[in-house]
Amino acid sequence: MFNKIMKRGQKKPSKSEATEPPPVATATAAPNVAAAPQPLLSLATIQNPGVVEVLPMLRDVAVPDRHVVFIRKVLVCCFFFDFSDTMKSAREKEIKRQTLAELVDIVQSGSCKLNEIMQEDMVKMISMNIFRCLPPAPHENSGADGGDPEEDDMFMDPAWPHLQLVYELLLRYVVSPDTDTKLAKRFIDHSFVIKLLELFDSEDMREREYLKTIVHRIYGRFMVHRPLIRNEINNIFYRFIFETERYNGICELLEILGSIINGFALPMKEEHKLFLVRALIPLHKPKSITTYHQQLSYCITQFVDKDYRLSDTVIRGVLKYWPLTNCGKEVLFLGELEEILEVTQSAEFQRCMVPLFRQIGRSLNSPHFQVAERALFWWNNEHIVALIAENRHVVLPIIFDALEKNIRSHWNQAINGLSANVRRMFQEMDAELFDECQRQHAAKEAMAGKLEEQRVSTWKRLEEVAARTMGKNMVLV
Repeated sequence: MFNKIMKRGQKKPSKSEATEPPPVATATAAPNVAAAPQPLLSLATIQNPGVVEVLPMLRDVAVPDRHVVFIRKVLVCCFFFDFSDTMKSAREKEIKRQTLAELVDIVQSGSCKLNEIMQEDMVKMISMNIFRCLPPAPHENSGADGGDPEEDDMFMDPAWPHLQLVYELLLRYVVSPDTDTKLAKRFIDHSFVIKLLELFDSEDMREREYLKTIVHRIYGRFMVHRPLIRNEINNIFYRFIFETERYNGICELLEILGSIINGFALPMKEEHKLFLVRALIPLHKPKSITTYHQQLSYCITQFVDKDYRLSDTVIRGVLKYWPLTNCGKEVLFLGELEEILEVTQSAEFQRCMVPLFRQIGRSLNSPHFQVAERALFWWNNEHIVALIAENRHVVLPIIFDALEKNIRSHWNQAINGLSANVRRMFQEMDAELFDECQRQHAAKEAMAGKLEEQRVSTWKRLEEVAARTMGKNMVLV
């Protein structure tokens, strides 16, 4: 849907009927709108008559009168209705919907050039419609402490048929080649952008998709808003990670960031690196990571792809938030680390390989076969195998015990076979090193056996001493 909206935003308008409204302060309304002259200033000068009036199509109005008709159409779109009752004010709702559809067509086609007053009033109308109190989330209605976003029913806003047209109008206005960004930034200001970003918490996925497209286009066309957008997204992530752990638009915000990160210039600014360390990497902490992990992994991989020196920072950061009891999350982390290692160079790999493969050794011995299997699949990746082969003197001693334990005692036969394949790969890679690791492993097992015998012998002696001292009244546990 995102690509479809993006393509629609690139349509070139037809200017065969484009006209510039006269730069005068007053004008006469169309005969079928009003008989007396009307002041032509702004929305504030046209009083709300209390009814939704039917207005002629703008193309049927004389050029000198189009300004006042356009303003009246914007006024019609400022009416609010109760969409929970489909039969209530049905006629007025349909008039508003048709008026919004016409405004979208006007902006898209460029059939009426909008002056400053018309643009200002149109943006005010858009703000009145979309900047509203969002309905409470299902878990808030039920009073529960939290909920699983994947299990919640999809929310469908009953007002969406009108809201969609309002968002479409805003999108057409932002992407239109006729829109002068120097003028438009007076209306689409910092306050407007902040309120737009706050709407990403909407429960309606359709609304978040439109917001994603619009914010991305604003970021591309309005350079003055770029630092603000990045900072506000940063703040949203902070609140999500450290306070609420509940936010609906994390996935869409990460998709926007994926495009932004892809356009970062090199050398990378320090603020971008801080954003990676302080916001993106901690996003591995929330338990709802499964809903946005794909987008998060893409953003982090983009950082490493831009600057390979960040791979050590990223890998250590992911290890910091490694799950202890969530096997599904651990599988995601193993897949993400594999993608990061694919763009990691040897020097950076050497800096983090010891803590990395200590964790991989624990994952290899996981009783959950999907975790162990995902870790063993690393040896199917040629780039990772090349890094391991280059540093086998460090890697093999760390994971040798885990491989031997899997081969001997793992309950899953597939894990037994995969572990044996990896073991054979190391043996063919460096037979001398393999034999040395095998000797060390045998020595460890012998030492462990002796320690176990000593422990059992010590407990027996303690029991004998206690039996002689306490007699038959002693209770052995």
